[in-house]
Amino acid sequence: MWGEIEPSFRPQSPETFENDQPLRDDQEDEDEGDDMMQSAAVVCAQSTAPKGPGEVSSCGLSAMIEAIASSGSPVKSQQLGEPDLSVEEKKKVLLEQYETKPLVFLERYHAHMQPEHLEAFSHLSSDCRAQYYCTEVQKRASCSSNRTRVRNHRYAALRALQKEGQYFSEEQMRFREPLLYEQYIGQYLSDEEILQRSEQAMQQGPACLSDLLISSYQEKQLQNRLQEEQDREQCAEEEEEEETNASRQAEWEPSAEEKAMLREEFLSQMHQRFLDGKDRDFNYSEVDENPDYDNLDILNRDAEERYFDDDDDDEEEEGD
Repeated sequence: MWGEIEPSFRPQSPETFENDQPLRDDQEDEDEGDDMMQSAAVVCAQSTAPKGPGEVSSCGLSAMIEAIASSGSPVKSQQLGEPDLSVEEKKKVLLEQYETKPLVFLERYHAHMQPEHLEAFSHLSSDCRAQYYCTEVQKRASCSSNRTRVRNHRYAALRALQKEGQYFSEEQMRFREPLLYEQYIGQYLSDEEILQRSEQAMQQGPACLSDLLISSYQEKQLQNRLQEEQDREQCAEEEEEEETNASRQAEWEPSAEEKAMLREEFLSQMHQRFLDGKDRDFNYSEVDENPDYDNLDILNRDAEERYFDDDDDDEEEEGD
């Protein structure tokens, strides 16, 4: 019954965990798994003298109960049509469940916990089932932290590449994603704009005959890729939809403002692809594991503060 918060599945005995470990198939190797289990035991223990449910810090316990009550997780079974429990009512139910069956409580709600909540289960540190759930809480927090760090690194690299000016230039993005470029920008360019684009590419690129030949070869490759991607897209659509889309595109000619919006959307999607790690030819390992990008935000903020400080000084001088 929900009121007794019986576990959704019966955790295996300590002997089975030692021999079989079916619940930990995502570990990379045995050493890493042992380290994580030992770490979980340390976190669960927190002190040499295990604490009982009544000896846990009231602040830490309240924070855990608050987090679970606010997570939306059901805390007891209810009849059809019965009003939902308020947050305060959930807190009372959760506290009672924790005090009566802390191990079942840990099994049931560990997905909503953070590492700082694990002190509440220090009195269970010798139980291998408690160690397993503490390990799951730690691994989830560690994965979330790693994803955030990688995301921040890539965002810092994106801003650096924007300042450098080539990687996110229109020509480079067009070469990386020809179909996406064609859908948002290319199909709406006039002959004059196409000529202007070619002239700009020539000014930035070829300086001699060999460079010109290379550029021509790359353009031919790009057009071939574009045609292949368009063919695949057409094959994936139904014939009726293709005709409808084609007729609509033929009737619609975007205004200058709409073209600018389409260009911004294309740029936004290219930035998102970079952050998601979808640029096939980019070496993300040089960014994701590079500690230099940890301090880039701090350097940028310092530069921005100096910039605004200089503006304030100039305004004061003008006022004087």
